[in-house]
Amino acid sequence: MFVSFSYEYAWIVPLCPLVASGSTGSVSFFFPKAAKGLRRSCAALSVLSLTVSMFISFILFWQQNVNHSTHQYLWSWILKDEISMKIGFLIDPLTLIMSILVTTVGISVTIYSDSYTCHDQGYVRFSTYLSLFTASMLGLVFSPNLIQIYVFWELVGMRSYSLIGFWFARPSAANACQKAFVTNRIGDFGLLLGILGIYWITGSFEICELCDRFVELISSGSVNPVLANIIALLLFLGPVAKSAQFPLHVWLPDAMEGPTPISALIHAATMVAAGIFFVARILNLIEILPLSMGVISWVGGTTALLGATLALTQRDLKKGLAHSTMSQLGYMVLALGIGAYRSAPSHLITHAYSKASSFLGSGSVIHSMEKVVGYSPIKNQNMLLMGGLRKCMPITGTTSFSGTLSLCGIPPLACFWSKDEITAESRLCSSYLGWIASITVGFTASYMFRIYFLTFEGDFRANDIDHTNFGNSRLSGNSINLWGEPEIESAIEKIIDDSVSSQNVEVAEALPVAYSAKENPAHEEINQTYADVSHSHNVLHPEESDFAMVLPLIVLVIPTLLAGSIGVNSIQKETGLDSLSQWLIPLVVPIKLTKDLVELLVDSIGSISLSFVGIFISYVMYRPNSFCEIKTYKSIKNSNFLDENLLSPFGHFIQGWSLNRGYIDYYYNVYFVKTTVFLSKLVVFFDQWVIDGIINGTGVSSLFGGEGAKYGGSGRISYYSFGLITGIIPLLLLTVVASPVT
Repeated sequence: MFVSFSYEYAWIVPLCPLVASGSTGSVSFFFPKAAKGLRRSCAALSVLSLTVSMFISFILFWQQNVNHSTHQYLWSWILKDEISMKIGFLIDPLTLIMSILVTTVGISVTIYSDSYTCHDQGYVRFSTYLSLFTASMLGLVFSPNLIQIYVFWELVGMRSYSLIGFWFARPSAANACQKAFVTNRIGDFGLLLGILGIYWITGSFEICELCDRFVELISSGSVNPVLANIIALLLFLGPVAKSAQFPLHVWLPDAMEGPTPISALIHAATMVAAGIFFVARILNLIEILPLSMGVISWVGGTTALLGATLALTQRDLKKGLAHSTMSQLGYMVLALGIGAYRSAPSHLITHAYSKASSFLGSGSVIHSMEKVVGYSPIKNQNMLLMGGLRKCMPITGTTSFSGTLSLCGIPPLACFWSKDEITAESRLCSSYLGWIASITVGFTASYMFRIYFLTFEGDFRANDIDHTNFGNSRLSGNSINLWGEPEIESAIEKIIDDSVSSQNVEVAEALPVAYSAKENPAHEEINQTYADVSHSHNVLHPEESDFAMVLPLIVLVIPTLLAGSIGVNSIQKETGLDSLSQWLIPLVVPIKLTKDLVELLVDSIGSISLSFVGIFISYVMYRPNSFCEIKTYKSIKNSNFLDENLLSPFGHFIQGWSLNRGYIDYYYNVYFVKTTVFLSKLVVFFDQWVIDGIINGTGVSSLFGGEGAKYGGSGRISYYSFGLITGIIPLLLLTVVASPVT
């Protein structure tokens, strides 16, 4: 039984990780040498702070579930005649369930990170960013008004920028965080315009107040429907970028350049979840506008299908999971667009735990692969080099299998309940959206089991690679540009040498673990292992990760199995804020108590069948000793890495479509990037040769005119008078001619 706790102290939840981040960052800034010896203390402080936040969140959620009440506490911030700005926090079911999600996943990621990044010289900086990331997200979910949401919204974006580019000495990581920054600036600018527009109409930033006023004004016809839809879609533009919806989804796969624990946190409970949370928070405002709801639903449906097709033939383990996240986020936006109050947040929760388990499992695999092939994003994340890892990493393989089953929508795992409900409600709303949701179910099962089979089943393939030629290989038939391994290593070695000679600690700390061996002797073992494989081709196999990395995987299996069965019972759709604030109240009531389990399974037989069809296709193509696996072995030995799994012309089209991300990045580069560069060059040319030319020409003409005039001066007044009269006479004639005749 939970103890009683006053709602007034809910501010402690985001404050705890903020204090941990500030303390760690201050120690790192003022005592940099001492901070490196306090690694365990920093980790303990981060875990303790999130544990306190989680405990308070559970207590408040339990009390809120009993009392069925919403609380809001506000303090004056800006007081003026025209505007009254307040800050505070809002406590309702949506806030508390998101708080529980962020803190529980955050604790798992923090414990995992302590081992994953223990040898990285930027460990303290990473711990500081991680705690501030969770604090920013917690501040966002407790915000009661749009201004406060926008402040924490930008803080979440700033922390994601820092963590995606954590290894900023790698050009790929630096480019990835810049891409995420620019893409999210587009969405954030639209969100800011929408916030200003909604204030102009309603005169309030408070979410509860402005939703009621907006609905009232729309119902009475006081607001132009076109203007109302524009403002709603501008507000939605922020979540389009933040939650990686088409067409602003392009930053998400590149964000995998950050450390894997951050990928898990971004994809599960923070960055991408912020957009879904925001749409759910203002759903009462949007649902009265059918046009906006239709746009949102189709954006979500398009993103779900697009993400699924892009994940079909990915070779990079993390990028395959990233496209999976994009597809599942599309499901959530689709559900919000059709007014599925319960399905969208339910799928957000179930997907978060399942995807956190999958990403942390991938990090365990990548961490172990480094000991075999050495550090290389091309090698240790390439699924074609893996295989058979379940035998040598049984815990990671088992936990990843449970996450895979859940994401495929197999009962009774977590994602089945929410995904099936979204699919069913999509069919009821629109046959086209229903078909999109159903087809995506089959694709999801196919690519998720492809990832599992290539990674964990069969035989380990990395020992069959010719390491001397692999670095120079290219992906044939597509425009993806992968750097050669010798180029990477020579560039990184040069960066290390330069940083050591100049004692640039920040650049050295930004390098990944295996590339910091010159600074840290603890990494010599990894490099020596890489040398053994490269030159003598010893048969090596990855090993299971240590206890600190395995423990979060085991813990996350519990919500992956049970989070879906703790669903919501049937609530009649209502209008107004009460329906939105009550849809998560019965979260502790199991679904099987409100609907017969057998009837539920019969109703969902269609989506389950599609999932099994996708699994069967992947099994036929990628199971051990299959034709496709033999082709994969041949391509590895030849070092060309042509994925010959799909041999038909249509199959090659799918492969090119997936590996090139639907060619969307290519067209963005052609029509936006190059166009912007061309226009910038035109502006520079105009500035240099026209603007500067006129100014410089005036100065030069004055100089030469003065120089020439000084030689004409003789000192005689008669000459000056003659020149004066000669100049005045033409002016007088011009005046007479130009004057109108009266």
